[in-house]
Amino acid sequence: MIRVILVDDQELMRVGFRMVLGAQPDIDIVGEAGNGAEAARLAEELRPDVVLMDVRMPVLDGVEATKRIVEAGTSKVLVMTTFDLDEYVYSALRGGASGFLLKDTPPDHLVSALRAVASGDSVVSPSVTRRLLDRFFGAGDVPLRDASVLNVLTDREREVLVLIAKGLSNTEIAETLFLSEATVKTHVGRILSKLSLRDRVQAVVLAYETGLTRPGVA
Repeated sequence: MIRVILVDDQELMRVGFRMVLGAQPDIDIVGEAGNGAEAARLAEELRPDVVLMDVRMPVLDGVEATKRIVEAGTSKVLVMTTFDLDEYVYSALRGGASGFLLKDTPPDHLVSALRAVASGDSVVSPSVTRRLLDRFFGAGDVPLRDASVLNVLTDREREVLVLIAKGLSNTEIAETLFLSEATVKTHVGRILSKLSLRDRVQAVVLAYETGLTRPGVA
């Protein structure tokens, strides 16, 4: 069973999510919260597999709640938002969210996304993430990280990371670098391990923050 906590300050939204997710035989709604502080407390207490997190809430917003939950290692977080190009989304991804969905996402997509996050995948494609980061890094007001964190990578791994940041799939990276898809998958796994990253979305964020890739670069 996938154990889930629903977090939204609007009870009507929680009711809707509960109806959709609770109807699934492999999903168990173990708790609900109306603000980020309550969400962090419940996550620590119940340790669900996934927290479905709203971002704009009273007391403590979803971004800060996401950071607390991820840092505590209690659960994975899937953020729900109204706007996909939103500073809250960027901050949530940077804080460790496994991805984000729009609140008007079709029910079957929500269920699939939740299952994906529970299994360790991200649910935001690198191409969507790149569009988001192009906006914020293009504004020039996002601090960069020391690029020396990338020194642990081989030249080939750097090449692969650049292509991940461009939104390419493993198949597309394999075609670009004339490698087998299995080899690319191995490189991606090593990149995530060496840089202590959870998924490809986090890799895209890091590539921007270290200046390995820049806004608008094709």
